Amino acid sequence: MAVEQDSHLIESEIASEAVFEGALLKVRRDRVRLPNGQESVREYIRHPGAVVVLAFLDNGALLFERQFRYPLKRVFLELPAGKIDPGEDILITARRELREETGYLADDWRYLGVMHPCIGYSDERIEIFAARGLRWTGESALDHNEFLEVVELSPDAAKAAVWQGEITDAKTISALFWVERSFPE
Repeated sequence: MAVEQDSHLIESEIASEAVFEGALLKVRRDRVRLPNGQESVREYIRHPGAVVVLAFLDNGALLFERQFRYPLKRVFLELPAGKIDPGEDILITARRELREETGYLADDWRYLGVMHPCIGYSDERIEIFAARGLRWTGESALDHNEFLEVVELSPDAAKAAVWQGEITDAKTISALFWVERSFPE
C-alpha cells in the first residue's frame, strides 16, 4: 500500500517468472525498475498466508505446541498456527487450526492484527487471533504426518522463554506482544 510520499522508494515490476512451484511455496524472480531508474533482480517466495492463535485457558495460561521443524532440525515451542487454505476466511482457518492441533474449541474470538515474518524474501502474512472460553473436545485432529505436543505456559513464562532464547519463533514472539490487548477488561 504505497502512498504518494513514498514514491521515491517504490520499485516497479518489469518482468516476472516462476522459478519453482511446490505444494506450499512458489519461488519467483522479478526484474524491477529501481527508484533511480536502474534495473535489478528480486527473488522471493509466494506463500498462501497463515494464522496464529493466542489461546487463553480459563486459568490465564496460553496453549503452546512443541513441534519439530525440519528446516532447522530441532523442536520449537510455538503458538498454535497454520496455513490459510485457498479462499478460506481467516477466522475459519484460526478455528480449524486450534481444533486440529490442540483439540480445543473457543467461544470468544478476537482479531488482533497481522505480521509479516520475512519481508526481505517472502510475501507471507500471518493473521493474529486471540481465543478464550476454550472447551476441550476430547482429541486433536492433526494433519497427516503432523506430530506435536500441547503444553501450557503463563504469558509471563512465555515472555521469559523469549528472553531466555527458548522461544525464537517469529510469529509466536510477535503474537505475544498482543497479550495485554487480546481481551481488554
